[in-house]
Amino acid sequence: MPDDQNDYRAGFVSFVGRPNVGKSTLTNAIVGEKVAITSAKPQTTRRAIRGIAHRADGQLIIVDTPGIHRPRTLLGERLNSLVQSTLGDVDVIGMCFPASEPIGPGDRFISEQLNDFPRAKKVAIVTKIDASSKQKVGEQLLAVSRLREWDAVIPLSAITGEQVDILVRELMKLLPLSEQPLYPEETVTDETTSDRIAELIREAALEGVSDELPHSIAVTIDDLVPRDGQDIIDVYANIFVERDSQKGIIIGKAGSRLADVGARARAQIEPLLGSKVFLSLRVKVAKDWQRDPKQLGKLGF
Repeated sequence: MPDDQNDYRAGFVSFVGRPNVGKSTLTNAIVGEKVAITSAKPQTTRRAIRGIAHRADGQLIIVDTPGIHRPRTLLGERLNSLVQSTLGDVDVIGMCFPASEPIGPGDRFISEQLNDFPRAKKVAIVTKIDASSKQKVGEQLLAVSRLREWDAVIPLSAITGEQVDILVRELMKLLPLSEQPLYPEETVTDETTSDRIAELIREAALEGVSDELPHSIAVTIDDLVPRDGQDIIDVYANIFVERDSQKGIIIGKAGSRLADVGARARAQIEPLLGSKVFLSLRVKVAKDWQRDPKQLGKLGF
């Protein structure tokens, strides 16, 4: 906390945009730690995950939300409702546009939705500039600027870190003054350990699957049990899919794919827990859970 309390700012920022524009990667880059899973698959984020960035002059609480989309399932409708309720509470909305993709109907649709949240300041973020030419970036900045009045327009790369500090500085200026931090200094997320582990398993399960399967995967944690006298934590988890055929894809031939999912997930869970991990994964079928209110409730949606 700085000596001059009058300059300290703290508040909430949410990144929005079409699915897979780099919102979760940007959240992790600002926080400095992985708090949101990332994947090339659209609709990876399913909850409003808070990542907390601590700076000398303030505290930035980033609420990473699902991508706004036209829903095809009850899950999709609930994710959109989650985004709407989140945006009503934040101080700044940062809309992300990949530098390499032209602005389309989806972007215009989301930009129009922002009019429903007049309290929040609006910032345009042109992402993935490391994967685009300077000319493309310049053209995108111009196109984005024409879309609406923004409080700031920032190009950056969350992968390389280029200009992320400039975005943080601009966001901090737009936050309200605060007498004190909103979260303790050691806190980087308000996600529970079980939720973070479930997400890391889901991220591992998303790797290499195609078509509709990513949307059909959900993960729950049954238990975390430290072994007596050993530096090992036993993690018992379930991977849910919607059909028997999908169960076979997740398990793979002679269990090879499930073993790979376990190895990938364990490599991320062990640093999180600071301990060796025995990971027990069971694959189960919850028929058409994305469309079933009762199943959605059981799976935490």
